[in-house]
Amino acid sequence: MAESAAVEFRIDRRSGVATYLQIVQQTKQALRLGLLEPGDRLPTAREVVEATAINPNTVLKAYRELEREGLVEARRGLGTFVRRTLGSTATTDTPLRRELTDWVRRAREAGLERDDMNALFTAVLDSTLKGDNHA
Repeated sequence: MAESAAVEFRIDRRSGVATYLQIVQQTKQALRLGLLEPGDRLPTAREVVEATAINPNTVLKAYRELEREGLVEARRGLGTFVRRTLGSTATTDTPLRRELTDWVRRAREAGLERDDMNALFTAVLDSTLKGDNHA
């Protein structure tokens, strides 16, 4: 049997985001960052349930959504496999990524927590892209 790709789902029950959508979003992020590549096998529903204590149907719903979007395919008796990536050159090791990494380090040194950084980044992103026709 194929080994699962190195992706760990982290479920935040207080986020207000449906659990299955958290799995979908985290899978898409792993695809964008190149952590998952075509041919990789996602963890089985049982593996996700054991790691997160969520309902197996929730995992299956997330995987069906990813399959509907053409990102993964279920192979009966083998598992669910990545079909395509969402990665781009902007998310790999580039000067832009290094600058962002440096920014995160500086923010951490300034005492910001993950949620603070996320809120700040999102606010700047939203205000910068407001009115941008490419957004």
